[in-house]
Amino acid sequence: VQLQASGGGLVQSGGSLKLSCQASGRTYNNYVMGWFRQVPGKEREFVARSSRNGGTRDYTDSVKGRFTISKDNAKNTDYLQMNNLQPEDTAVYYCAASTFVWSATRDAAYYQYWGQGTQVTVSS
Repeated sequence: VQLQASGGGLVQSGGSLKLSCQASGRTYNNYVMGWFRQVPGKEREFVARSSRNGGTRDYTDSVKGRFTISKDNAKNTDYLQMNNLQPEDTAVYYCAASTFVWSATRDAAYYQYWGQGTQVTVSS
């Protein structure tokens, strides 16, 4: 599967952005989809994930209540709606796809396919 992430940009603190991850291929529903972020000098950090059918969602604590992951199977697209953005959310955001079991997929090492990353910058 190939992934194309988009939707990043510059926003003020408290603002919103919606990231998209367009997946190619006919087996889109075979993958756990995840969002990660990375700032220079730090490891890639788990943000959110959704199960293969989208019925189960999981978030890192720092974004709970602010970010929502969703999927549109008809469009082979996952979304990350980010509200009340804060300067500490500034990072390059990546979408990723995994064939591993759900329990493993908070770990970036278990994702085989990655989008190219989209920059999110939140000004204070």
